[in-house]
Amino acid sequence: MGETRELGMGIGWRPEIADAVEGLPGVDWVEVVAENLCAGHLPDSLLRLRERGVTVVPHGVSLGLGGADRPDAGRLADLAAKATALGAPLVTEHIAFVRAAGPAGALEAGHLLPVQRTWDALEVLCENVRIAQDALPVPLALENIAALISWPGEELTEGQFLAELVERTGVRLLIDVANLHTNHVNRGEDPSKALDELPVEAIAYVHVAGGVERDGVWHDTHAHPVPRPVLDILADLSSRVAPPGVLLERDDDFPPAPALAAELTAIRDTLTRSAPVRLGSVSSAGAAPVAVPAGAAVPATCGGPAGPAGATTAVRAEAAPAAAGPGPVRGADEEARQRVWVAQAALLSALVAGAPVPEGFDRARVRVQSRALAAKRAGVVARIAPELPRILGGGYRAAFLAYAMARPMRDGYRRDALDFAEHLLVAGEPADPGARRRLARWWEERAGERPPGPVARLLRAVRTSLRGVRP
Repeated sequence: MGETRELGMGIGWRPEIADAVEGLPGVDWVEVVAENLCAGHLPDSLLRLRERGVTVVPHGVSLGLGGADRPDAGRLADLAAKATALGAPLVTEHIAFVRAAGPAGALEAGHLLPVQRTWDALEVLCENVRIAQDALPVPLALENIAALISWPGEELTEGQFLAELVERTGVRLLIDVANLHTNHVNRGEDPSKALDELPVEAIAYVHVAGGVERDGVWHDTHAHPVPRPVLDILADLSSRVAPPGVLLERDDDFPPAPALAAELTAIRDTLTRSAPVRLGSVSSAGAAPVAVPAGAAVPATCGGPAGPAGATTAVRAEAAPAAAGPGPVRGADEEARQRVWVAQAALLSALVAGAPVPEGFDRARVRVQSRALAAKRAGVVARIAPELPRILGGGYRAAFLAYAMARPMRDGYRRDALDFAEHLLVAGEPADPGARRRLARWWEERAGERPPGPVARLLRAVRTSLRGVRP
């Protein structure tokens, strides 16, 4: 696994709060969504932070390493280029699947969906992780995700699954304590048990974020203040091992800078109060303090500090018993991949394409997740294509949700925006002629050439109808 870089206290960098992040005191590092960056044109704010010595870590959301397909070489190369451009000490992604191949092409979730905790899924994930590790120039860490739905017939707990993953691949972990809380509320999973079972010495850093509970379901929004139960889980983790880094995530409904600073202070206070009891002190030879109680990870030096921030590794003390299973594997066989694909494609079809809910799932929860995915698509499309809500006015959201519940996303949100506009034009919508002309112009300017077909013929007719109104 190698050395673990000490990161310190961080915050998620987002364009909306770039100025605030630059001005916050005590920020040692930032994390940025990798898909929102271009390696050759980094935002000025990130460049200024790097010049000040602030570490920048790219955080990917689209590899889908838990999916049945092997990771896409192009996506891996893109992530590698961004890590190099940022001078990042590591890159991070998620233990999730985000797409599944179907008869009419890949189905895209537009969201991180949970991987089955089965031996088949573990084999597939491990091989995918190894492929990613070979393609990346720096170490990889993977994040546990929040989930609304549970897979039937799971064979391992979350902690066991993560421990097996680390044992077989040497990958590091990004533990999101807010996601542990989400899974406690939504799936009845005990966060303390998960921490008991996972290898805390493999932690690269920790995420902390807020959410909200509605109708008994916890929504991991990253748009609300961090609640006390999430800080309590952070305290539990910190009492076992000193995490190399802790990061506050905020993705929407951004508060003013003083509120962000207050949340960072609350996190620091939690870490200070819950730090493990230390025996002895650091000697002149560089011996690290030992953390107690037994059963926690015991940090140990690896030749002293490495670089300005130093680096440490850790060894496991009294590790939890390993789950019974088939033992280490070299790669996932194609039959295992096929079984994982069948299960994931069936669930994703139910979530985004209106297919029946697979046997064994909580149907009500699947319907809630399906509506949430459609609402997320509507929100993201509105942000990346703000002209659409302006053209459609108050009817945008209802029109998009009606489209999304029957039309899965094919190739990301920008393609989704074009497909939505095309869908409306094919149906002769919107009813207002002026709005329809503006929508047709918007589509034509962005869609480019398309192969001949019914839609192309329709839009040629639309363009003909617009000739008299072009400036």
